[in-house]
Amino acid sequence: MSRLVKKNVIMDAEAMRRAIVRIAHEIIEKNKGVGNVILVGIRTRGVPLAQRIAKEIENIENVNVPVGFLDITLYRDDLSTLAYNPIVHGTELDFNISGKVIILVDDVLYTGRTIRAALDALIDMGRPKAIELAVLIDRGHKELPIRADFVGKNVPTAHKEIIDVTLKESDEIDEVIISEIAED
Repeated sequence: MSRLVKKNVIMDAEAMRRAIVRIAHEIIEKNKGVGNVILVGIRTRGVPLAQRIAKEIENIENVNVPVGFLDITLYRDDLSTLAYNPIVHGTELDFNISGKVIILVDDVLYTGRTIRAALDALIDMGRPKAIELAVLIDRGHKELPIRADFVGKNVPTAHKEIIDVTLKESDEIDEVIISEIAED
């Protein structure tokens, strides 16, 4: 039998806030402004992160960047192993993405498979000028040639370790915890 053993808090609320502010600045700098930028959060925790980044960009540039939500459930390559009737929360992209710079936002980059599914979903909706990736945590272990353009924190991990991101919007606390799966 295995159990999860909490190891360490690797980001508290203040560290997360600083990482989001830095990512916002990097997005502005890389894109020479945000006039053609759309943020798209991957459900679930990518959505509030995208909203937070948009708020920081607005504080810096005084520009309201559109934010959309992307549900990649039906694009996953492991859909048949998830559940017989997967829950789809819906995609909300109330704007044309063609010709825009899309910043995909997610909480953790691990194997790259979630991002591959998100890319497939986006391409089905239009032809963006470019797609960039912002993640709060990059933990390594890529299985696909996908890398983040904007990273809050790189956290090298072992396969038996788990990164758990909690956000005030859904979990009542901003925190990133690394835990380990212990075999009994």
